[in-house]
Amino acid sequence: MSYTDHFSIANIPYGIASDASHADKAVVTRLEDLVFFLAELDLEGSESVKSALSQPNLNALAATSKDELKQLRASIQIVLKDQFVVTKHGKKVEDVTLHMPVAVGGFTDYSCSKEHNENASQAMFGKSVIPPAFPHYPMGYSGRPSSIVISGTPIRRPCGMYKAGDSVEYGACKALDYELEMACVIGKPSKMGDHVPLKEADEHIFGLILLNDWSARGIQGFEMTPLGPMNGKSFGTSISPWVVTLEALEPFEVTPPPRDIRVPAFLEEVKQKPSYSITLESELLSEGKATKLCKSDVSWMYWTFRDLVAQQTVNGCNINTSDVLATGTVSGKGDDEHGCLLEATKGGKVDFTLVDGQKRTYLQDGDGLRMTGYAGNGVGFGDCTGFITLARAL
Repeated sequence: MSYTDHFSIANIPYGIASDASHADKAVVTRLEDLVFFLAELDLEGSESVKSALSQPNLNALAATSKDELKQLRASIQIVLKDQFVVTKHGKKVEDVTLHMPVAVGGFTDYSCSKEHNENASQAMFGKSVIPPAFPHYPMGYSGRPSSIVISGTPIRRPCGMYKAGDSVEYGACKALDYELEMACVIGKPSKMGDHVPLKEADEHIFGLILLNDWSARGIQGFEMTPLGPMNGKSFGTSISPWVVTLEALEPFEVTPPPRDIRVPAFLEEVKQKPSYSITLESELLSEGKATKLCKSDVSWMYWTFRDLVAQQTVNGCNINTSDVLATGTVSGKGDDEHGCLLEATKGGKVDFTLVDGQKRTYLQDGDGLRMTGYAGNGVGFGDCTGFITLARAL
């Protein structure tokens, strides 16, 4: 799929690419079906910004001040309105190789969706409840940045320990799941000991990406009491190649759902519309055919990206350039709005049918999972896709 309509002149995302004439990875943007190596364009900006455009990841560019980034984005939009420049420098997207956009420094996966918590508890325990801490602040855990990979990277079915009746067994995961998520990529860092106020959170967010936090449900379920996810999550996390800036998403700012209780002062929002209307969809890919699984929206989330920055730093923990703060599964109330198979299959108890008649509860070897995200017309993220391969030999 080309996703041409995701990449209008109103978007101008950032990514990292190489091709036959660019052996070294460098910063690119995309306009419709064309990719542009930014160092080749006659753009306005400081020497440090221009140097960042030749780097093999976006870290240096992400650390640039917001004022300079806004100037760069405006310059790119002006230059790419010139058809001569587009014709001369545009590379067909199928002729370039997209790489990891950032060298990820840290990874925190949060829980931002109230509906996900309700749906998951219903699936696992037969009743809809949310964790006691959830209404007070966004809960999260530290993940493994080492296993975050670019869209398209195969994901090997993990092995681990899980409950089998009254016994504990070791083997390949039997309940492999996906999680429909987004994440913000940190640009401006903070100092250890400092707290980033909510009103300044946007200054620290370089942009947003799609994220699939693959989940081994049996392994995860056994290890989560009392310490939380580890091997059930750390075997692989997929991200999309394009980082979409907050400036591109400004027209789609919205007010999030109301709070159930009064939140602490450091999470009291001062911005009228601190969230975004971004449609998220997931599809299961099998034997060349796609079955739609879910459609949800970022605007439904109880906690925002700004909240994640404030919560991550409230205790003095520093955030660094290229850190990834993820939302957790983004779900709604409807049966077609479940952002993972744990919810959709009631914990593996109810199967569903693919377009070719196959049955599934969880992902099988060879299955693919494709996530897409878009905000209105012309601003999208493309896709985040991964295919499951056989487990390693036991």
